[in-house]
Amino acid sequence: MVERASSGGVQSVERVFELLELITAAGGEVMLSELATSTELPLPTIHRLLRTLVVKGYVRQLANRRYVLGPGLIRLGEGASKQLGALVRPQLRTLVDQLGETANMAVLDSDMVLYIAQVPSKHSMRMFTEVGRRAHLHDTGVGKAILAQMKDDTVRAIVARAGMPSATSTSITHVDDLLTDLRLIRERGYAIDDGEQEVGVRCFAIGVPNAPTLTAISVSGPVSRIDDAFAERAVPLLRAVADELSRDLNRSAQDT
Repeated sequence: MVERASSGGVQSVERVFELLELITAAGGEVMLSELATSTELPLPTIHRLLRTLVVKGYVRQLANRRYVLGPGLIRLGEGASKQLGALVRPQLRTLVDQLGETANMAVLDSDMVLYIAQVPSKHSMRMFTEVGRRAHLHDTGVGKAILAQMKDDTVRAIVARAGMPSATSTSITHVDDLLTDLRLIRERGYAIDDGEQEVGVRCFAIGVPNAPTLTAISVSGPVSRIDDAFAERAVPLLRAVADELSRDLNRSAQDT
């Protein structure tokens, strides 16, 4: 007999994903007792589900008996990223066609940002970020657009785990300064990376509202072309594309 959840899903499946999300939220490593205090699931149920995940390679148990995310998730994540990248590339191409600069899409990946899709500018001098690259959240436009969708306590916890290395002289290196910038991002509705990740490069980014995973899109290029006049054109287009992506992503999730 299949155990059904109140939402109409399969309860055991919901419980598995709850545990994976709790491990992820804890930084990818957690004790069994910590999981027990973070969920209402009985301890025997948690242990049984973890044992199954270990056998399948989605979770590993270390010598110190702590549980960590396993390599099996990498294969699933890569496949999902490729499919998502293919889904959003037409919208990113619209940004490039209308603005002339490189467009990116990135998602939250543990305590980092993961670039999953890009359409490059046709300019010979352009911004290039390899798809599949992971970067810190605090000094990238897409990363700050994602952080702005979180509560301050969550941001502090991420920074405490991941650190705030300085990529350039203008990188934000103190969490209080980052929180101040995030409040400004929430007020105006978009993030700016002004040479914080790479000298001479400016980026405008916007979070994709209500995405299944925290997501952001951006346009970026050399500061000689990314000026105030560019921002006046870029921000409304980014908003429109972000809203369109939100509808497409949620429609895809409902269809499955």
